Amino acid sequence: MQLITGKRKEDYMNQYSFQSFFSFDISPFVQVCAFEKGEYIFQESSLPESLYYMVEGKAKLYVTHKNGKVSLINFITSPSFMGEVELLNAQKYTKGIQAVTKTVCFSIPYNACKQKLLADSVFLRELCLFLGNKMTQTTNRFSQTQAYPLENRLAAFILMSSDGNFYKEKHTEISEYLGVSYRHLLHTFAHFCQSNMIRKSNKGYEIIDRQKLQELAREV
Repeated sequence: MQLITGKRKEDYMNQYSFQSFFSFDISPFVQVCAFEKGEYIFQESSLPESLYYMVEGKAKLYVTHKNGKVSLINFITSPSFMGEVELLNAQKYTKGIQAVTKTVCFSIPYNACKQKLLADSVFLRELCLFLGNKMTQTTNRFSQTQAYPLENRLAAFILMSSDGNFYKEKHTEISEYLGVSYRHLLHTFAHFCQSNMIRKSNKGYEIIDRQKLQELAREV
C-alpha cells in the first residue's frame, strides 16, 4: 500500500467530492491509499482498523472455509465502501479483499472518528443508500443465474473482473460463483475462444473482441 499525500490527496478529495458524504470536516482523518494489483486491502479474518471507500479500481471478496476451500463471494467495483459492516459492529472479523487492478481508496481509521461517523446523519444516509444498492445487486445476481444463459453471464463476468484486456481467475471459484458445473464453464470458455472473443495464454485469457463480449453482457 502507498499513501498519496499533498496536492494529489487534495485533488482526489475534490475530484470525488468525498467531503459531501459528511456533515463535519473529514479531511483531517482521511488518508488516500493506492493498492497494487494482488495486494490485500483486508486480510481474511483480521480485525479491520479502517473504513475504506474505493474510488478507482476493483477487488474481489472471498472466504476460506475450514476445509480449505476458497469461495469467491463477489467482485467489488468503484465506488464502494469496504469495512462498513465492521464499522457497524455487525461483523467483527473481515473476509478477505484483494485488489484485482490498481486500486485507490479513501481510508478513515476507526479509532480516529468512529463515534463521529456513527452520529453523523449525512454519512449514515450515504451508508444506507450504499447498503440498499448492495443488497439489490446481490438479489439481481442470484436472479440472473436462473434467467440468463451462462454465455451472457460469463461475458459480463470477464468484462467486470478483467484487468484491462487480461482475465485471470480460477475456474473452480468462478464455476461456483456463477452457479454452473466446472465442465459447463470450460465448454463456454472454449466456445469463446473458437469465436475469437478471447485467446488463451499461459497467464490466463486475453480479450480479443471486447465488442462481442459487451453485446452478450448487455443481455444481463
